[in-house]
Amino acid sequence: MSKNKTELKTEFEPRIIAFVCQWCTYTGADLAGTSRIQYAPNVRIIKLPCTGRIDVHFILKAFEQGADGVIVSGCHPGDCHYTSGNYYARRRFEMFKNMMNFLGIDEKRLQFAWVSAAEGRKWGSLVDEVTNNVRALGPFDNYKSLKIF
Repeated sequence: MSKNKTELKTEFEPRIIAFVCQWCTYTGADLAGTSRIQYAPNVRIIKLPCTGRIDVHFILKAFEQGADGVIVSGCHPGDCHYTSGNYYARRRFEMFKNMMNFLGIDEKRLQFAWVSAAEGRKWGSLVDEVTNNVRALGPFDNYKSLKIF
């Protein structure tokens, strides 16, 4: 007995936006691809010059536009191409978490990580971990009521 398309139950697949540093994490993600490392295809990458450039508006806009989760990733502290950008990002992360709690967004939907250009396998593991965590949380459907901008 075959099932038609309407009878098939589809599992929730999260939409995840990743804001990444062009010098480290973006290159690490590229290394994962060229090394044929398998990881969840749920992440869409937005390349920034530096994670020090990340702003709370970027994260909130991602959720407002329907993202179920957000990753912010850049160079390891002390290895920033712009000397101290990742230190600024690290300080802002606490503010981001507080803002998300204030808005009623589960802070588990936001993940900060440091991935260097040589850590393609770490990028793959990070994507898989975040995808699984967000999948367990379920879809973020509160975006319709966010309308922050």
